[in-house]
Amino acid sequence: MMQVAEEALCAAVLSRLDLHADKRCLVALSGAPGSGKSTLSGPLAQQMTEQGIAAEVVPMDGFHLDNGLLEKRDLLARKGAPETFDLAGFSHLCRRLRHEDHVIYPLFDRNRDAAIAGAGEVTPACRVVIVEGNYLLFDEPGWRDLFRLWDVSIRMEVPLAELETRLIRRWRQQGLGPEAALVRARSNDLANAARIAAAQLPADLMVG
Repeated sequence: MMQVAEEALCAAVLSRLDLHADKRCLVALSGAPGSGKSTLSGPLAQQMTEQGIAAEVVPMDGFHLDNGLLEKRDLLARKGAPETFDLAGFSHLCRRLRHEDHVIYPLFDRNRDAAIAGAGEVTPACRVVIVEGNYLLFDEPGWRDLFRLWDVSIRMEVPLAELETRLIRRWRQQGLGPEAALVRARSNDLANAARIAAAQLPADLMVG
């Protein structure tokens, strides 16, 4: 495991990839809710592409279960927890990304709070997929099976207090008042962050 500054991350990742292999490379970018995965993944893919290695980002969030299903399972209040995702569907997608030239996948629309089928596309030109999600390095049944799919794994490490600040800001931007945003962050997102911290698989690179 190695601590890497953001500006050196692209070089560190590329140095670990076999870009001549007859398959697409998969890079896992994992971390707690609010740790900055979405903020980092796009620029990282852009840096690779600018260096002549076509890269695209595939978020795990497209595999959120629909709110209707979560209500039936009494899980709506815990949306974002591991059991509120379609793990089998996500695992299947990751295997397809490795070997199939052209892959369509779902995306999550935060404003609509719903997954949108067929909204994302990985093209044949893509050599590296940056898979972004909370539970890519999660040591619980089913999730730990993803570990062997990653060519390189990155963990975002952010102090708990900073996570809380970011998460409250996120929920305020989604229209919640100050108290409701605090409750949402602490009762769900930070609970998921604690669960991730308690069951971490090793990462190749760490980013603060």
